[in-house]
Amino acid sequence: MATNSKTRKAARYAVPVAVLGVAAATIAIPAFANGGGPDLPKVTAQQLVEKIAASDVEQLSGTAKITTDLGLPTVASGLLGGGGVAGGSADPQDKVAQLANGTHTFRIAADGQDRQKLTFLDGKDEYTLVHNGADVWGYDTQSNEAFHEKDADAAKGGQRKGERLPASPQQMAQDVLKAAGPTTDVSVGDTAQVAGRDAYQLVLKPKQSGSTIGSVQIAVDAKNGVPLRVQVLSSQGGKPIVDAGFTKVDFAKPAADTFTFTPPKGAKVTEGAPGKGKGEGPGHDKGFKALESLPGLEGLTGGGEHGEPKVLGEGWSTVARIDTGAGQGLKALESDKNAPKEAKQLLNSLGDKVKGHFGEGRILSTRVVNALITDDGKVYVGAVTKDALVKTANADK
Repeated sequence: MATNSKTRKAARYAVPVAVLGVAAATIAIPAFANGGGPDLPKVTAQQLVEKIAASDVEQLSGTAKITTDLGLPTVASGLLGGGGVAGGSADPQDKVAQLANGTHTFRIAADGQDRQKLTFLDGKDEYTLVHNGADVWGYDTQSNEAFHEKDADAAKGGQRKGERLPASPQQMAQDVLKAAGPTTDVSVGDTAQVAGRDAYQLVLKPKQSGSTIGSVQIAVDAKNGVPLRVQVLSSQGGKPIVDAGFTKVDFAKPAADTFTFTPPKGAKVTEGAPGKGKGEGPGHDKGFKALESLPGLEGLTGGGEHGEPKVLGEGWSTVARIDTGAGQGLKALESDKNAPKEAKQLLNSLGDKVKGHFGEGRILSTRVVNALITDDGKVYVGAVTKDALVKTANADK
């Protein structure tokens, strides 16, 4: 068991170390592109939302592509994994984390809620996720490792483990629509053609100022209401933050054997729930390994005396405040010659020092999420601009 001295020392590092995990959890909103398109009958935003909601398409197959440009600092990008998805462990959670960086192409197939398959293509290597009834499989060709989980709840009508698989463009769009509320302006944009199909575009924009998100655009199949493409655009302009959508799609029923999976001979098979063990892939490379090995950090992400977030503001301007209890974390890390190298690298990747009613701190800045780490052990994080974040921290009592 760690001594009090070791625990206190670890807590000092907690403030800068916790930010990447908070940011990764905050930026899980994928989206897709727009463009001039075909001449289609006019529809209102309400009619288009109703068209999406009324879509009963549950069977499809095709190819999709997702490009994510979060503007992460170099060290953070490296920790999340800048390469392909293949390689390392077969744990689905390890793989999903790597989608937060770079460009990935995948094949997708679905036949209702009980059968889905995603195959991420990484050159000659592949990573495949298969949900077939009560079984969830993950298989990595590069390492020849497989992950298997038996979902007893699915057979009993409970929550399906397959729902934890990376979302299709349809699910991404539904998640965005659920999040839209009175702080969101919803309209119909230009038409488009996606994967050879005519589409309308639903545009969601923040009514509030201060968000790093300029708009979310969802391309909707003009015939069957299936979201084909989603794009998140930055309020600062430039290329999309996240651009994901079908490049090829077919709404015929996939063959039944599409969802059948048997581990290849010689494959190492791990049984258990996703995320129980830490993977060896880039998503949990030596930076995270070193940081997660520090005693006491597990309390930062929830549970216990510290770590429970307080929500400040609403809608697109929401900021989460986490009281880590670390106190003087940045100053201690700066002055400690024995601090882990990776923790120092993380600190050096942080932005400018700032001052305010909250005292002093530093800001970790990306294109989507900004995080203010104060010297008294608080973390303010949200998809808001640096100025908006500092203003929220100043107003927090």
